[in-house]
Amino acid sequence: MSTRHSVKIRGGAAAAVAVALAITVAGCGVGDDSKPKAQDPSSKSQGDAPKSPAPSGSPKSAPTEVLATVNGEAGMTLTVNKAARDAGGFLTLEGQLKNTGSAPYVNTAPWRGNELNASGVSVAGVTLVDKAGKKRYYVLRDTDGRCLCTTGLAIIEAGQSVPFFAQFPAPPAATAEVEMSLPTFATATIKISG
Repeated sequence: MSTRHSVKIRGGAAAAVAVALAITVAGCGVGDDSKPKAQDPSSKSQGDAPKSPAPSGSPKSAPTEVLATVNGEAGMTLTVNKAARDAGGFLTLEGQLKNTGSAPYVNTAPWRGNELNASGVSVAGVTLVDKAGKKRYYVLRDTDGRCLCTTGLAIIEAGQSVPFFAQFPAPPAATAEVEMSLPTFATATIKISG
C-alpha cells in the first residue's frame, strides 16, 4: 500500500510541474511584447545600449591566430594555430593540414615517423626541439602505445583540410619557443603560450 501511495504522490508532483511549465511557456509568447525592441526605434530609451545580432566574441567569428605555416611536398601545408601549456604538464599543438595541390595526397606514411602499427597513419613523427634546453620532445603515447595526435590520415583529397593535433611533455616554463618538425615539411619556430 505504501508503494501505491508513493506513486500517486510522484505522479501528482509531475502533473503539477507539467502544469507550471505549460503556464510559463504560454505566457512567454502572448502579446506585442514578444517583438524585439530593436525593431521599434521609438520604444528605445536613452539608457538602452545598442544590441548586436550575434556575439562578436564567439569562437566561430573570432579570427584564428596563425603561429606558423609550413609547406610540405605536393602542395601540402601545415598551419599551427595553438601551442599552449596545459595544467597537467603537457604542451598541445593544434592547427590544420591542407592539400592545396590539384591531386589527392597519398604520401602520409612518413608523417608517422618510426611509429609501428599502434596508431596507424598519423602525425606521430612530429617532434619539438628546445634549442635553449638542448632537448627533443616526442609525441606522447597512451597506455596502448597510440600517439596523442591526429590519426587516420591515409589520403587527403585536393582542397581538403583536416585537423592537426599533437600533445607533448611541456618544456620548462622558461622555454618560450620551440622548433617543430614533421617529416616532408619545413621546420617552423613556434611560440608557446601559457
